[in-house]
Amino acid sequence: MSNPQQLRYSKEHEWLSVAEDGVSTVGITEFAANALGDVVYAQLPDVGSTVTAGESCGELESTKSVSDLYSPVAGEVTEINEDVVNDPSLVNSAPFEGGWLFKVRVAEEPSDLLSADEYTAFSAG
Repeated sequence: MSNPQQLRYSKEHEWLSVAEDGVSTVGITEFAANALGDVVYAQLPDVGSTVTAGESCGELESTKSVSDLYSPVAGEVTEINEDVVNDPSLVNSAPFEGGWLFKVRVAEEPSDLLSADEYTAFSAG
């Protein structure tokens, strides 16, 4: 499993892209997608809603379990990935590409996000 170097990672297994014009993309990592199993339903935050770093903002349901989705940053949701709502399996097949979950106008980025190498070490145990 290779975690893209340009992303930042939370200990709740979400990834965050570098902000472009103040907006970052959020998804779950390949590690999390594999642990969940086949994702069959995605409840994402509403566009215009405010998310808080480290707090639940949605759910992913798989054939194994239901898991809360946590935002790695604070901000306002600007877009959700309708493709994932319509085909939740994208979270498993392309977690770092087409399986992204939502975009957020970042108000504050926490200082505890991990680099790719730090996340790889963290998720290895």
